[in-house]
Amino acid sequence: MTMTPARKLRYALEAAALWLLMLILKCLPPAVSSNFGGWVGRTFGPLMGADKKARINLQLALPEKTNEEHEQILEGMWDNLGRVIAEYPHLKTIAKNHTKIVNAERLEDAMKADKGAVFIGAHFANWELNTISVFMQYGQKVSATYRAPNNPWSDKMLHKIRTLGGQLNAHSKSVEGGRGMMKDLRNKEMIGILVDQKYNEGLEMPFFGSPAMTNPIFVQLAQKFGCTLLPALGKRLDGCNFEITLLEPIEVMEKDGKPRPVEDVIAETHGMLENWIKQNPEQWLWVHRRWKDNVYE
Repeated sequence: MTMTPARKLRYALEAAALWLLMLILKCLPPAVSSNFGGWVGRTFGPLMGADKKARINLQLALPEKTNEEHEQILEGMWDNLGRVIAEYPHLKTIAKNHTKIVNAERLEDAMKADKGAVFIGAHFANWELNTISVFMQYGQKVSATYRAPNNPWSDKMLHKIRTLGGQLNAHSKSVEGGRGMMKDLRNKEMIGILVDQKYNEGLEMPFFGSPAMTNPIFVQLAQKFGCTLLPALGKRLDGCNFEITLLEPIEVMEKDGKPRPVEDVIAETHGMLENWIKQNPEQWLWVHRRWKDNVYE
């Protein structure tokens, strides 16, 4: 797709603003940067159009909550999102010094098995820490997957940050990225996938009781390469301090060695995510169009 001069100028200005913001935030201590981002998120997030989507999602997923509780959740979500952005320049430090990995023996078991692993997570707390923390604390490389922004210069900048300057792999959600993930698993390496976003070409599966299009790739890859499917879910404790909990691996094969139905594995995964969201609703990113389009009409 050819980039028009107007779009090229807009992308250049956006990338320059992002570069300047990251430079300024990098000069601040991690906790100060995080607190500043939280203030910005709480102050300006509710003014954005995405706030409407978040409110629709809350009504759909947590209708038992009162309006006051919804407001508190939204304020917490915008605070968390602002912090995530402000923490980008400090990911390495936060991953090493401000993040505790709970049930680390499950990571160690996967490393000893030497069959590779598919870590599954969601947009909880600071989701960028999931793969980086494993690398910083255990030296184990885990390739991240991400949805690339339209702006190629911003994409390049963020890619450099989330890969620690190229020390880790990060695969975009594309055909080429899919090949990269399969190459990693073929080499018995580990990848991380966030599994809570809409995928129009996926399977229609219930999520909080409503149909949601879900990408089955995380199940298919674990079955194809015979590796561990390991949930890794983050929680912000306070400020820029975190826990990443490694839950019990999800079985992708039956006892007789045959693959479990993909729908069954997704249903189990969705149940796990629903429980985690109910426990910490303000730490999930509610602004995605997670459910079918008619919900937002």
